[in-house]
Amino acid sequence: MFGQFLSSFFPKLAIDLGTANTLVFQKGQGIVVREPSVVARQKKSGEVLAVGKKAKEMIGKTPEAIEAFYPLHDGVIADFDAARAMLSYYINQAIGERNKSWDYLFKPIVVIGTPSGATEVERRAVFDAVNEAGAGSCFLVEEPMAAAIGAGLSIERPNGVLVCDIGGGTTEIAVISLSGIVLNRSLKLAGYKMDKAVANFLRLKYSLTVGETTAEEVKTTIGTAVAQKKEKAMIVRGQSLENGLPITIRITSAEVREAIAPVLNQIIGELSEVIEATPPELMSDFLERGITLCGGVANLPGIDRLFSREIKMPVFIADDPQAAVVLGCGKLLENAKLRGRVKISID
Repeated sequence: MFGQFLSSFFPKLAIDLGTANTLVFQKGQGIVVREPSVVARQKKSGEVLAVGKKAKEMIGKTPEAIEAFYPLHDGVIADFDAARAMLSYYINQAIGERNKSWDYLFKPIVVIGTPSGATEVERRAVFDAVNEAGAGSCFLVEEPMAAAIGAGLSIERPNGVLVCDIGGGTTEIAVISLSGIVLNRSLKLAGYKMDKAVANFLRLKYSLTVGETTAEEVKTTIGTAVAQKKEKAMIVRGQSLENGLPITIRITSAEVREAIAPVLNQIIGELSEVIEATPPELMSDFLERGITLCGGVANLPGIDRLFSREIKMPVFIADDPQAAVVLGCGKLLENAKLRGRVKISID
């Protein structure tokens, strides 16, 4: 009884520190934070003014003295101070403001995902940022491994598991067997590249300039990977390249699909190369179990059909694809033995 009482002072958190969104899972409560990875701060003093949704609303609208930005680029920390402040904010939001006199005794245990292609320096930056944000101990795990665990795949058996995690900044492709990664590829091709592709399409076809937030909204609102029975359309407002005045255009799902197709095709090409390089003994497992898609982009309508059609293999989408990584990290909070096998060592 006393042990349970004492353990309650040590919160256990799982974090998916994504380029686009940060998710925090707390043991016993589930996902308690699902917010954009955005920070707004004073340029001179560095004072943080807003984090998450409130900060994202400021992007492109701030005065000269304030900046609103994503502290992570391509899945890794680009601004350490901002990332640390954001992590501290989300950790406190998850577990509440604790009695500061007991902080040094009851700091949370954290499991966090990092891109499989991250360098030692980039992983160290995540490790240090989490610890400086208030963690008592931190365990790093590669994102495709966490995604596979979060999607409910059997990674400990001698069977091949193929995961494709398409997030905001990176796409993680991995072949997993016996709790280890057999092959992996980390690509800087993901949601942000699609947003830029939409913005470029609007500029070239309609001479319309839009911000990254508007381009993302277009993609998530009417974007599809394959043609749908009922195609959608939406009104987009922006600035004319010709005279600088505001203009309004109507864009369809077919146009968005045309804009993002090159990015999706590149991901499919890289996925095909990983499959071709897979040992023959694991290939039959793929044909039976298929490919599992995770990450926010997996919510794009028809993406499973597109991948299945192009790769000629079954494709499945995780139940909550955006949360697969954080859910996998959450399961590792409970399974110390598996956590010890898959964690990344930090020297």
